Order: sequence, then C-alpha cells, then structure tokens
Amino acid sequence: MVREMKADIVIIGGSLGGCAAALAAARLGKTVLMTEETEWIGGQLTSQAVPPDENRWIEQFGGTGSYRLFRDKVRDYYRRNVPLTPEAAAIPNLNPGNAKVSRISHDPRVALAVLLEMLAPYTLSGKLVILSRCRAEAAEMDGDRIRSITVRNVLTGTVTIAAAPYFLDATDCGELLPLTGTEYVTGAESKAETGERHALDGPADPQDMQAITHCFVVDYIEGGQHTIDKPNDYEFWRSYRPDFWPDQFLSFSGVRPSTLEHVRYDLFPGGQGLTFWEGFSLMSYRRLADKTSFAPGTFDGDMTVVNWPQNDYFLGSIIDVDEAEKSRNLRRAKELSLSLLYWLQTEAPRPDGKYGYPGFRLRKDVFGTDDGMALYPYIRESRRIKAEFTILEQYVNPLDRPDGRAAVFTDSVGIGHYGIDLHPSTGNRHYIHLNALPFQIPLGSLIPVRVDNLLPSCKNIGTTHITNGCYRLHPVEWNIGEASGALAAFCLERGESPRAVRNDPALLADFQSVLTKQGVELAWPDSVVG
Repeated sequence: MVREMKADIVIIGGSLGGCAAALAAARLGKTVLMTEETEWIGGQLTSQAVPPDENRWIEQFGGTGSYRLFRDKVRDYYRRNVPLTPEAAAIPNLNPGNAKVSRISHDPRVALAVLLEMLAPYTLSGKLVILSRCRAEAAEMDGDRIRSITVRNVLTGTVTIAAAPYFLDATDCGELLPLTGTEYVTGAESKAETGERHALDGPADPQDMQAITHCFVVDYIEGGQHTIDKPNDYEFWRSYRPDFWPDQFLSFSGVRPSTLEHVRYDLFPGGQGLTFWEGFSLMSYRRLADKTSFAPGTFDGDMTVVNWPQNDYFLGSIIDVDEAEKSRNLRRAKELSLSLLYWLQTEAPRPDGKYGYPGFRLRKDVFGTDDGMALYPYIRESRRIKAEFTILEQYVNPLDRPDGRAAVFTDSVGIGHYGIDLHPSTGNRHYIHLNALPFQIPLGSLIPVRVDNLLPSCKNIGTTHITNGCYRLHPVEWNIGEASGALAAFCLERGESPRAVRNDPALLADFQSVLTKQGVELAWPDSVVG
C-alpha cells in the first residue's frame, strides 16, 4: 500500500529535538507530519532511556521556556499520579530519582506521557500527525530542494510519500543526509582541518565516533533471585579488556574521564571506592526512582538506568557501514549490556567476600521489549551537516578564550552549556573530557551549505567531533529542534529561505524576536558570563 501525505513541514525522526521542532512549528500555526522509527517519540529521553543531563542553572535559565515547561510537567505528573512522602512532596524542584547526574531524573514512561500531553492540542486538532514505526528509505530531489521523502512502516510495510516545503532531519544518526545527498561529515576531523586542540594529529577519521550504549532499567531487591539467562557473548565480554582500560571491562575499575586516572566505582551509595565526586555510586548515578521519596510500598527497590562506563560499545560503528555490519554492532552492543547485567548478578565482587547480586531485576515492563532492553540504543554522535558555519573547539574551550567568554554569535538562536564530553570511540581512543564555557547556538550551524529546504534538528548540526561533545545533551538538543521548527515556520510565513534569514540583518532580527517571544533565550545573563 502506498499513500501520499502533505504538510507544511515534515519532520523525519521523533527524537527529543524532533518533538521540540514539532511543538514550535505547530504552535506557530503550521501543519506538521512527524515520523518515528520506534514506538515512542522522545529519543534520548524516552526510547533511549537517558535521564536529562543539564547545566547547573537550568531551573532558572539555560534552556528554552518550553523545555522548562516540560520539566515542570514531569514534576506535576509525579505529584498527581504517584504517592510521594510529605517531605518529597514539599520539595519545589522534585528530583524523582535523586540521581547524581540529573536534577530531574525520571522514568522514561513519564517523559513519553508528558511529551504526548504537550503535543496533544495539535495531534487532537489534526495539525500534527505522528507516524510511528516508520523509517525513511528514499528521497525525491529537485536540484537543491527536497520534493518528498518516502517512509516505510517497519511492521506493516505501508509506504508513505511525505511532501512539504520544508523537511527537518530529527533522526539521531542524521539519516536524511545521505538519502538527500546533503553534504555531511562523520567522525573525527584532523587538527590541520579545524585547528582544534583535541582534533586528530594525523588525517581525519570518518569512522572514529563515540560509543553507543544500549541502556536498560533495573531495580534491586535484596534477597531476590532474578538472574537472567547467560548471554551468548558473555565469555567474550567477561574477558574483554581494552588497551586503554585499567582492568577487565566488566569490573568496578574505571577511569576519571577528566584525568584518566584509575578509579574504583562504588555500586551502592556509601562505599569506599575512589569516586568521580562525593556520593557517587553506579546505582545512584542515573537513578530513576529513589524509593525513599515515595510512600512505603510504592517501589520494591530503587530503579536505575544502566548507562555506565561498562556498557559503552565502541568496537564498531553503525553509521555509514553496510547493513550487515550495522546489525552486527547493534547486536553486540545489546549483548554487552546483557553481559554486564549477568556479571552483576553472578560474578560481581561483594564486600562480604561473596560474588554476584542476583537481586538485580531487569525491568522488562518499562519498555515492553522481550529482552528488556531500551527501544533504541543511546546515540552520542550523528552525521553532521556541512554547514554555513561550523562550531569549533576554540569557540567554547576556556583555554582558547582569554576573556573567559565563549564566542559571541550575532545570529544566535539559543544557548546551552555542558562540558566537552566524548566517550571512548570506535577509533580505540579514550575519553576526552574538557571544560566548556556557556555557549550560544549560531543559526549558521543549522543551515546546510547547499540544500535549501532541509534543516537539522538533533545532533546533526554543524559541530565537529569535539564540539558535538557539548552540543549533544537534552536542553541543547531541545533548543536546536525548537529553533529549526520555528525557522521553517518563519520562512513559510515570510516566503524567505533560511539562508536569507541568516544573512539579512532585518530578517534575522525579526526571527530572533519570534524566538524570544516563544521563550528561547539568545544570550547568557551577565551574572553567568560577565
């Protein structure tokens, strides 16, 4: 079956950026068709199971108004639906998981419910149509413009030809870029090419990309017996030790990313291991539900996302490789995660001299998958457009900014802050973990060098391998999506191109005014960067 659908804007990919783009475009009166490969919209926040990584100012600024509204709605969801203790209920900035990495760590199912609620006025009115389980497979081009994108439902085989004046690539891997012939880069650039301190000394390596992680959720029930079947690849992962790692990968040994010094991870809070920071433990690192914040009996045990150093998969890429290689690496990433769980349940050393914690229970109910794994692996690095303007390390690294401020961009469409955080890579390279200054998102990084009606809306903007490390987290991806959705709507309203908006001061000022009215911050307060 083949059908045709039209909208003002077609968004391929229901990632977090895709959801923000759909919300922005629909709010500005445009019709939107959004497709998503999995059953869940929300990307890294939902189907990939990664609680928000954010800047320390996020409760007041450093994210868009709609992103902060999302956070407020998450807290409201818990207050309305889950019995909190009086003490937890009295906390204005409730953190359901009390996670170390996030000020609002929460269940991915809650994130999904809130996103759907925020989009409900537009889905119910028909202004936004969401096609789940659909993957882009072809593009029809007309010179430097996209005419249509063909998507196929991976379950039914139904083909939809989606046509629109504007297309947004909100996939986590930048899937529209090769389909449309849009110029892009992957992997690590060379120092000779970008001048970045931490780029490669030798030639660029397009296949040197950050690890992916297939996350899963567990809770811990002391005395429980929840050991899974032994994974097929367990013996390989049990003995695996990367050249740059201090011990077996499946162990409590690791490194401090900023210094690469050897540390020992604590599994539970209160241990004696060398830690990243005070109070760090793997169990509380990305905890989704701290049972002490809820009425007794609500949770059997704390729930946490296992997105730990030990299940980062970097033995091969899933981008720009053939389907067999991609499938092999996706399978092995999942096997690594299952092997980590089995090792925790059976062989992990305990302080009492015994081995294994069979009380770790794989929460298959969270995602509804047969194997209990997240619906999609966590993708840290995408294909990136060759953009009118590329964001380089020297614009955000304090060592390159004598005035102590990140580069100022007159075409700013948002702000963000996160350290330059690169995980071990498929090029067998170690962590790169650097400070970064509070930065802006330049409009030029959202505009491809040639294709006129395609906008990136996820991790596929004009960054480098290095700066992707600080532009890839939740509030920044949301801001990127919101800016691209608003830009497409603005261009339709004015009959102008994104390139014209960036390069015409009057148009740029008008567009930035639209963003500001929608709650997008264009510059950091002087109290932060002054």
